[in-house]
Amino acid sequence: MAGTTLMRATLFGLLLQVIMVIAGHLSPAIAEFFPVGGMLISLVAGLVHGRAKPAWKTAVVGGAVAGGACALLGILVSWLLGDVPALILAMGTAMSALTGAIGGLVGWRLPRALA
Repeated sequence: MAGTTLMRATLFGLLLQVIMVIAGHLSPAIAEFFPVGGMLISLVAGLVHGRAKPAWKTAVVGGAVAGGACALLGILVSWLLGDVPALILAMGTAMSALTGAIGGLVGWRLPRALA
């Protein structure tokens, strides 16, 4: 099923995002790494999606969706907790969608390079 891989990648990324947000809410030292950590999580979500796709276009688009969706929801939690301004919802989601797309491309290419 096509949506199953995307859903798994998104939920995996969302789980990691929420863990990071809660840890950052409790520890300001961790909160300093929200931008890098959030984009890294989106990259991994895209990679998870991209590894299962036969075509690079679906890997990139799905990686962008997975990376952007998990970031949007994670940033929303962070905003609701009062840890980030509302502007980060747009900027963080856009940057995370881009890194998710890169992750999707890397994930699509990685199994072929190892084969």
